[in-house]
Amino acid sequence: QAQLVESGGGLVQPGGSLRLSCVGFGFTLDYAAIGWFRQAPGKEREGVVCFNMRDGTTYNRDSVKNRFNISRDSAKNTVHLLLTSLKPEDAGVYYCAAGPRDAPVQALCERIGFPYWGQGTQVTVSS
Repeated sequence: QAQLVESGGGLVQPGGSLRLSCVGFGFTLDYAAIGWFRQAPGKEREGVVCFNMRDGTTYNRDSVKNRFNISRDSAKNTVHLLLTSLKPEDAGVYYCAAGPRDAPVQALCERIGFPYWGQGTQVTVSS
């Protein structure tokens, strides 16, 4: 059974950085599309960064461009999301998602089109 497990969230000051990790179990992330989403209290879940693991196509939400970067560690079946220059509005529960590469990554991000989800990891940005 496919499973995703996130880690790496925490409390960070504005301007700080965090690295989130997503480990896949039961399937190989290298053949999937991967998405990182976040949800703040009282707000809808939104796509942050989505990535095609086969061809490297990446979609970044405008508000995180040049601040968030996705990377992979295939040997550990893990995807990382590096969050830099964090702002209070970046806070929320961050979710890793995976699924088939059956649409452009921007479309997958915008329609939240992933079948497999992790449990989420909390990111708090506060001084």
